[in-house]
Amino acid sequence: MQIKRLFGLLSLLLPIKAFASSLEDKAGLSFDFYTDNTDVQVYSPTFSFFKTLTKKFLIGIKMRIDAISAASIRKGGSPVISDAVTGATARRTFDDVRYAPTILGVYDDGDNTLTLGAYYSTERDYTGRSVFGSYIRQLNLQNTAVGISFSQSFDKWEPVFKRNLPRSDRKERKIDFSVSQLLSPTAMLQLIYSNLYSEGFLGSPYHYLLRKDFARFETLPQTRKGHAFAIKFVKLINEPTSVNLSYRYYTDDWGIRSHTGDVKLLRDVAKELTLGIRFRYYTQTKADFAKELQDYKLTDRYVAVDYRLSAFSSRTLGLLFIKGFGLSGFKLKGAVNYYMTSSNSYIKNWYGKDRITAWFGSVSLDYSF
Repeated sequence: MQIKRLFGLLSLLLPIKAFASSLEDKAGLSFDFYTDNTDVQVYSPTFSFFKTLTKKFLIGIKMRIDAISAASIRKGGSPVISDAVTGATARRTFDDVRYAPTILGVYDDGDNTLTLGAYYSTERDYTGRSVFGSYIRQLNLQNTAVGISFSQSFDKWEPVFKRNLPRSDRKERKIDFSVSQLLSPTAMLQLIYSNLYSEGFLGSPYHYLLRKDFARFETLPQTRKGHAFAIKFVKLINEPTSVNLSYRYYTDDWGIRSHTGDVKLLRDVAKELTLGIRFRYYTQTKADFAKELQDYKLTDRYVAVDYRLSAFSSRTLGLLFIKGFGLSGFKLKGAVNYYMTSSNSYIKNWYGKDRITAWFGSVSLDYSF
């Protein structure tokens, strides 16, 4: 019983499928939301359907729609700076709508799992295309799993106002290597190394720095190389209670170093009902070329405006639940989270707020048949 439950808890933690698993027919409907104090709201329904063709083959489709409202989209730039640089755009019911279908196929013979898929997204000013895949090999009587996964995107910017970009393409590649080990019937450990590479127009065509002495669009390097190392641990403390712990270190050639810690505590409070609480802490250094906004000069090669290139930290506190319905095949899952960054001059410059605070979450209903 404990091992079976541990496999279920692991699915909340691992980025790719591992350990005892079998293909099954499923359908799902989910709804994600995000809203913050900078006038950004995102509402995202997603439909998914997975069908087994044989005992070893499965195909799946997902369709996600993101409906986005944001002052920065309406104004074509900073919500608190006039349209002196970019001009305004007309407001709609939603300022942007993204359509994102995904297709995938899975082969699983019990010891080997191969997944291949493709993703496409389109919105007013951005088109995204990507391919992805993963391979998992289970060893040692399925107590150990080694895996590799990859994704490669081929995206393109088409700004809503006329602007000559240095280049309009954006390509990103990510490769993950993982080793997962069942330490005991009640404990599991995973190690992950990620290699990341990006090239092209890596910023936003709408970010700009506007001062009394000059105005200039954000200018960033056209390549970025990163590495990440993560360790994840799942432990059943007792039959109704478990804990998920994870830590991730990231570094890149832009000079950004980050640390992420995440803790989830889950407890069965009734038959077919699990409740949980989550805390996440994130902190990073600034990019090497990022300066205090008042220190930039017209002759600087790079100018950063996005707060994610500055030094900041954030905290996330969340609640989650998992509700089963016996043999009916239905499972209901949900989460709500509160997010807050540290005080940041880049955020103040762009949004007119000292920090970003946000609520985000999701609810999903899955059916196995």
